[in-house]
Amino acid sequence: MPLSPSATRQLLASLGHEPKRFLGQNFLVDGNIVHKSLELAGVRSGDTVVEIGPGLGTLTSALLAAGAEVWAVEKDRNLHAHLTETLVARHPQLHLMEGDAVWHPLAGLPPERAASAKIVANLPYAIATPWLDEILGGPLPQGMVLMLQQEAAQRYAAPPGTKLFGAISIFLQSAYAVGPGHKVAASCFFPQPDIESYLLNLGRRPEPFVFPKETKAVIRACFQQRRKQIGSLLRGKLTAAAAAAWLAQLAAAGFDFKSRPEAIPVALWQKLRV
Repeated sequence: MPLSPSATRQLLASLGHEPKRFLGQNFLVDGNIVHKSLELAGVRSGDTVVEIGPGLGTLTSALLAAGAEVWAVEKDRNLHAHLTETLVARHPQLHLMEGDAVWHPLAGLPPERAASAKIVANLPYAIATPWLDEILGGPLPQGMVLMLQQEAAQRYAAPPGTKLFGAISIFLQSAYAVGPGHKVAASCFFPQPDIESYLLNLGRRPEPFVFPKETKAVIRACFQQRRKQIGSLLRGKLTAAAAAAWLAQLAAAGFDFKSRPEAIPVALWQKLRV
């Protein structure tokens, strides 16, 4: 079970550790949310699970108790040392590394094992999008349950035609289907964040689409000027032939060169060739 806020405060004090806001160190103190994370991810004994930013080990301990093999990456040296002392020695199925999750998005898990793995993580909110972008470059895990800032979760799952729909929405929804999630109140953490959180539940699509880096760069550039018409946005980003070919596909689907990027469905973005 997670520590209470007071017990968490005491443990941090004993470690001489002050929660670092820039690392998103808001520690989970609600057992129901830990249980919900494992439930949404369908964690079973023998599963391989990647965890990002294990912190004090609350979620890690629950994953280990469920019989999972856990690969975790922790950036904070002090917390990494604490986890090494309290968990690693007792759990040979825990593989813990010290490092930045953006550089080690699978926490050291061999890439050839990623397709059968799950990710269950209370993501540091500041790195959520760059970390997710790395994951979406492949190899893709079979599923993810991610604790996110609620606004970020809404942006990732946003449908076309809405203000929140953007490049990361396209990349994510091309590879994963969004399942039932769960709202998480600020009171579930110590210290309490200033925002509400959300457990985003993602299942890999039967035929996931992974965008090439060059195509992703063009799509990001289009959404950086999202109020412009797509026809003008493509100038200088694609060859004339490539732009004409994609605009023809848009026209066949009922869109034209005056369309805004946010109006174009995910399936049509997948047809863009750079």
